Amino acid sequence: MQKYLTAIRCITATILLGLAGAPALAHPHMWVTYEMTVTYDKGTVTGVDHVWSFDDAYAAMALEGLDTNNDGKYDQHELEPLLKVNMDGLKEFNYFTVAKLGEEQLNFLPPTNAHLDYTNGVLHLTFHLPLAKPVLADAEGLTFAVFDPSYFIDFEPEKTDAVKLASAPTGCTATVLDPDAEKQDEQAKKLGAAMAQQFGAGAVGFGSYKTIAVSCKKL
Repeated sequence: MQKYLTAIRCITATILLGLAGAPALAHPHMWVTYEMTVTYDKGTVTGVDHVWSFDDAYAAMALEGLDTNNDGKYDQHELEPLLKVNMDGLKEFNYFTVAKLGEEQLNFLPPTNAHLDYTNGVLHLTFHLPLAKPVLADAEGLTFAVFDPSYFIDFEPEKTDAVKLASAPTGCTATVLDPDAEKQDEQAKKLGAAMAQQFGAGAVGFGSYKTIAVSCKKL
């Protein structure tokens, strides 16, 4: 198992080194499609649930040698080393997740309920990111984005049902803002500025990213 763990760490280290040194004109080397569920409790937004699906090339490298009992499947025990190095590595990049309330950038607590699964030939990473301070459901200007500003990793929402709301009050909606279709959208501009501030303006590449605007009708 130790040699497998070492191999996984090498793969993850290669990706992280690429992220750290990716130039502004980078092109993606890894592709992730995501589903996001915005979670609510007692009239407040409490965080987001992530489900990320990795591209086949990364999955093949990451899973190599992990089927230790040679049954053709990957159980939670076999995936635990890969889960650890992924979550440890993502911490440095704030899990590629940014939340804003108007001009204010919001903080997250450490992730919970993280796990990996390999289903129907696809490697999925699932985890919950709780907001450090819940936000009132009807607060104006709440947005989320999943984005690598270096464009080393290309994040794209799933084509269908990419964003869901869990336990949301009546009248709440989530809208995916596409900068390619809505280049003048003010919320997208503000979130882009937040990404540049968090990761450094020089690191931002030319890859487009989508933001999720969440709103609820005031009672």
